[in-house]
Amino acid sequence: MRVLILNQCFYPDVVATAQHGWDLARHLRSKGHEVTAIASRSIYGAKGATLARNETVDGVRIVRVGASIFGKSSIVARIFDFAFFYVLAVWTAITLPKHDVCVCFTTPPFIAVVGWILRLTRGTRYVYWVMDLYPDLPVACGVMRERSLATRFFERLNRFCLRRANRVVVLGRCMEQRVLDKGVSASNIVRINVWSDQEEIRPVTPEANQFRREWGVGSRLLVMYSGNFGIGHDVETIADGVIRLRDNPRILFAFVGGGKRKSELISLLAAAGVSNFIEGPYQPRERLDELLSAADVHIASLKNGVEGIMVPSKLYGVLAASRPIIFIGARTGEVARVIEEERCGVVIACGDGSAFASAVTNFAADRAETERSGARGRAALTSTWGASHALAKWTTLLESVSTDQQGAARTSSSQPNSR
Repeated sequence: MRVLILNQCFYPDVVATAQHGWDLARHLRSKGHEVTAIASRSIYGAKGATLARNETVDGVRIVRVGASIFGKSSIVARIFDFAFFYVLAVWTAITLPKHDVCVCFTTPPFIAVVGWILRLTRGTRYVYWVMDLYPDLPVACGVMRERSLATRFFERLNRFCLRRANRVVVLGRCMEQRVLDKGVSASNIVRINVWSDQEEIRPVTPEANQFRREWGVGSRLLVMYSGNFGIGHDVETIADGVIRLRDNPRILFAFVGGGKRKSELISLLAAAGVSNFIEGPYQPRERLDELLSAADVHIASLKNGVEGIMVPSKLYGVLAASRPIIFIGARTGEVARVIEEERCGVVIACGDGSAFASAVTNFAADRAETERSGARGRAALTSTWGASHALAKWTTLLESVSTDQQGAARTSSSQPNSR
């Protein structure tokens, strides 16, 4: 089977979609399949082109096109960079040798149009991997108006891509319902969670953890938010809770990663005179187990109304590190449901900074239960949510789609010529 992966971010980028695409590519190669990826020459959020145009890593061919001219300086700048990538990705995809299946992400939005073009012109099947739903996300976050002309156009475009995909992969139960509501057949939807690998991310003891030494954590409870601080995440509740705990000498916070809302969070804390926190950039994947293990407790958040539009992937890395998690968001979302089902953390409503602060102090007061909660999470990842389970589902799916295509081709070639 020949598989094409299409996403703006790919190896060696460290953002979540790049890591999951890379995991899938390597897994397929280990099963004997041929894999090519089309991605950008830029690192996510950075200007310029720093990555090689063509290279083969671990047997995966990577073809990189374009460059980010403006980075993430504004929405208009990002749209321009997206458009530049679209044009080059289309041209590259149709000039490459034919693939059996194309896996299209949602970065940039609606890149699945390329999958449809390949299906139309080359007979390639395409699978739409829905990491985020657009224009649902900017509408839910107040960036776009629900009934505007642009919103209606992009909603039609997204439904077009979803309905014409051979399969649509969603990340959870709430996202599955949203896609069903867009008129996609249930038989074409496959639910596969994003993941972490319990063999790659293992708990590192506090005594051996370099991050804790560098940050001078000592015996304090370290509470960490790691990853992307995007428009769909609730930082106001986090800020409220941290401000309430600013004078507690037993607690330290860490905010590691990037994204538009990280600077907003830091500004809120600075304005309140908060000093018991650390901030840092994205960390290389090679240090992820040590980074996630540095915390005693992790934070994830999602604004009200965004559940099912996006599913924070950081949950699974936290589970692998055997740490509990405080989730700020609606209980109907996938992350909240997993946390409550597996008893590996606490769910807090958006806007309830007092409850967030109480959850943190409870973890600080009962370290034994904190460890037990983390251990339950790692056990759940190993048995249900880990990389081995998700990647096996992906392999079965893509092999099935490829077989469907080959069967259709054989059927077509066996039909008598019409007169």
